[in-house]
Amino acid sequence: MIDIVLDIATWVLLIAGSLLLLVTGLGLLRLPDLYTRVHAGGMADTLATFLIFVGLSFQSGFSLVTVKLLMVIVFVFFTSPTASYALAHASFVAGLKPKLDGFKAGDDEPADGQSNDA
Repeated sequence: MIDIVLDIATWVLLIAGSLLLLVTGLGLLRLPDLYTRVHAGGMADTLATFLIFVGLSFQSGFSLVTVKLLMVIVFVFFTSPTASYALAHASFVAGLKPKLDGFKAGDDEPADGQSNDA
């Protein structure tokens, strides 16, 4: 009975992580600028990696493999957001401005006088 529950939990975590990676990939393709793509890639990728590796550690039982998987989770938890921040900060310092769809910061109307109504 315990094995069935463990297998179900493993598959739920693996499928959830895989679906989150697919959504991340879709976000990288569909989002308009570097900053939103970095956010989608950095944040969702970290959670997806966490879900997949926890599912794998459930399946491996308590062994050296589990310890190594948990060490990789900790490594990814710290490095992925840090790398995303470094990429976004370097881009901003280099002069790449976020895409704002014609709005200036603090304005209620688009900068070019056009309406965003569809």
